[in-house]
Amino acid sequence: MTTISSPAAPTRSPQRRSHFALAVLAAGSLLLAGCSGSAQAEDEDATPQDGGTLKIAYDVDPTCLDGQQQGTNVTLNVTRQITDSLTDQDPETQEIKPWLAESWDVSDDAKTFTFHLRDGVKFQDGTDFTSASVKENFEAIQDLGAKASLGQTYLDGLKSIETPDKQTVTFTFDKSNAQFLQATSTMSLGFYSSDTLAKSPEERCTGDIVGTGPFQVKSFEHNKSIELARFDDYDWPSSIAEHEGPAHLDGIEFSIVPEASVRNGSLLSGQVDVDFSVQSQDEKTLEAQGLGIASRPNPGVVYNLVPKLTGNIAKDKSVRQALVKGIDRDQLQSVISQHQAPATSVLAKSTPEYEDLSDLLAYDPDGAKRLLDDAGWKPGDDGIRVKNGKKLSTTLTYWQDAPFLELVQQQLREIGFDLKLEKKTTAEVTAQQAEGKEELTFGNLTRADGDVLRNYFGVDEQNGNARKKKEKLDDILARTTSTLDEKERTADFTKAAKILIDEGYSIPIVELSGVIGTGKNVHDFKYEASSRFQLYDTWLDGER
Repeated sequence: MTTISSPAAPTRSPQRRSHFALAVLAAGSLLLAGCSGSAQAEDEDATPQDGGTLKIAYDVDPTCLDGQQQGTNVTLNVTRQITDSLTDQDPETQEIKPWLAESWDVSDDAKTFTFHLRDGVKFQDGTDFTSASVKENFEAIQDLGAKASLGQTYLDGLKSIETPDKQTVTFTFDKSNAQFLQATSTMSLGFYSSDTLAKSPEERCTGDIVGTGPFQVKSFEHNKSIELARFDDYDWPSSIAEHEGPAHLDGIEFSIVPEASVRNGSLLSGQVDVDFSVQSQDEKTLEAQGLGIASRPNPGVVYNLVPKLTGNIAKDKSVRQALVKGIDRDQLQSVISQHQAPATSVLAKSTPEYEDLSDLLAYDPDGAKRLLDDAGWKPGDDGIRVKNGKKLSTTLTYWQDAPFLELVQQQLREIGFDLKLEKKTTAEVTAQQAEGKEELTFGNLTRADGDVLRNYFGVDEQNGNARKKKEKLDDILARTTSTLDEKERTADFTKAAKILIDEGYSIPIVELSGVIGTGKNVHDFKYEASSRFQLYDTWLDGER
């Protein structure tokens, strides 16, 4: 085995104290909105204060608190506070850094990964975190199967886990798995105690989980609140954290407040400290009051429409290609937040392997109409196209807060495509998608690695398009796991993204960017590399 990465033991980065500090990704020509122009000025002399409960208003209920099972932002933002990972990913440089593992070795063929664990780490129930804990958790994720919607894809081809001693664990894959090191930084591969793993997946979803993180679950009541309390014995933060020992906050309280006006009013009045989902029309109001706006584009697959090849309409390549051409993405900027951006690829700009493919997404309504004409879809009396007596019409069900879909609906109607919109609850949409009857689905998938394309579209993975057999696309995606050369991986991810657009397997729309409002009393509210927040360093003062 050749050592390609063996970082030094964790060290603390220099103290950087500001009233509103954000981790902002810097990669190439990338420009990200770290905070709005009205965010509070830096105060590097400010001394962090311990104590206080950070109150966060959520817009939707996390149906499950188990990050090994759920992949939604609302779940993983909670899970990140409860669980730690083997590694961390620096949101500025994208480098993989030490956390529960203080060093690691990776074989040249990316089949074998050996991690050397920190000593003295404990779960919140007082039990020791050892190599056996790592093995037990990763095997439990495998046992979850499809329930581990993200984690099981990260462990594809895992052949064995060996624990030669308490502080060493070795993973061996039956094929190259270059994405695995980055995967170990995600909360989807975070750790729970043995007692937690013995519980049923349903029990864990209710918040009956014990991790090694700086906060532990105090209570969870669906559609009402989640309460976390500080784990006072915590003393093993990530190497990129800004302090040692327990978290500054006494606790965190998430309240479920679906109404945007209520969340906005509560933030302005000081009843909550953080509004998790600021509406674009409220941004200027918050800024005028001197409150902070925190935003960071989610890396990974952008918000996109994903046609199902099993659908009566979506199986037609001409229709899929027309959808790509029929959306005026620049016009969408008029209805989305100033902190969001129209898609310029299947991957968001904050993804390490992103390359600009906006030329393939140019608005071309005439080209879209020609494609549909040539495919036999002729305009009907009402403007909606018809072929063999069937209208070019389908219903899209979704749960996300995505007002831009109404403008997309109008744009597609201009080329003769009738997109009906039906917003439902997360549970309703999930249940409906499980039936597999939709022509189109809508969503995104967050991950700070281009391997997210394989996760989302690979025929042996989530297979978002419901393709029946492997294609050139799958061969390219498989290649990205066989090399540790980032230039080669980026080139292949770009080839894959081009195929996805050319085949109409993905219709990119806008980049997901969480826009969060914070009170004047909130300091060091940070994003980690996958644009979920990390509240270990966060602290409160008395100002509101």
